[in-house]
Amino acid sequence: MMPVPDDTRARLVEAMRYAAIGGGKRVRPLLVAATAAMFGVDRDAAVRTGCAVEAIHVYSLIHDDLPCMDDDNLRHGKPTVHKAFDEATAVLAGDSLHALAFEILSDTATSGDPFTRAELIATLSTASGMGGMAGGQMMDMVAEETDYDLHAITRLQQLKTGALLAASVEMGAILGKVAPEGRAHLRAYARDIGLAFQIADDLLDHEGDEDLAGKALRKDDEQGKQTFVTLMGPDGARQQAKALVEQAVGHLVSYGDDAALLGALARYIVERDR
Repeated sequence: MMPVPDDTRARLVEAMRYAAIGGGKRVRPLLVAATAAMFGVDRDAAVRTGCAVEAIHVYSLIHDDLPCMDDDNLRHGKPTVHKAFDEATAVLAGDSLHALAFEILSDTATSGDPFTRAELIATLSTASGMGGMAGGQMMDMVAEETDYDLHAITRLQQLKTGALLAASVEMGAILGKVAPEGRAHLRAYARDIGLAFQIADDLLDHEGDEDLAGKALRKDDEQGKQTFVTLMGPDGARQQAKALVEQAVGHLVSYGDDAALLGALARYIVERDR
């Protein structure tokens, strides 16, 4: 999907491939594929859609790591894109991955139904912009100078982290042609795992192993940011994450064994060590 061209764009595509290949948990594409499989969706269509979501996620990581944002040197155990290449190339790599996501979703190879393609694009764009991931990142950037309470932290993380996870589940259902009113249980599942995911991240940042994580930890504490851990304490946060996962799995009961992979993904979210 990303062949290196035989011209001066080669460095850009190499940076895109460096960021996208060989690292990360692939939770979002897995959520797309697992949800789509429940409704008998063609696997190629689900994989293509999952790649689009992952492209957005990877672009966000490239930009988050830039000196003007979080200024990180390591991601997935290797130098961040702006360190391995340069800042300008990193910006363009992120921009190009963002565009690639919607190029994939607009392709008839993803779906022959124009209404399905339009809904996929609308869902991912909404989850990526000011009402989703980018808005959450803005809230996070001013967190050092703002006293967020638990409600505000929950809202921040629902946007920054939860929106793209929720979109992944929603897009699997869209591929399966599930009507919006038939997605309530899946949306509730996605909401709960989104918060559980971020609580687990906060716990890892607080007490995790940097070698396993492959990135710098303890940055939230150093910057004085409020997190689920600072507001609830490690034990309280851990119990809340487990409760959210059990609640998330409960939303899947009506799907029976067809939802086994979604249930396993929910439990992986709080049990992971990176």
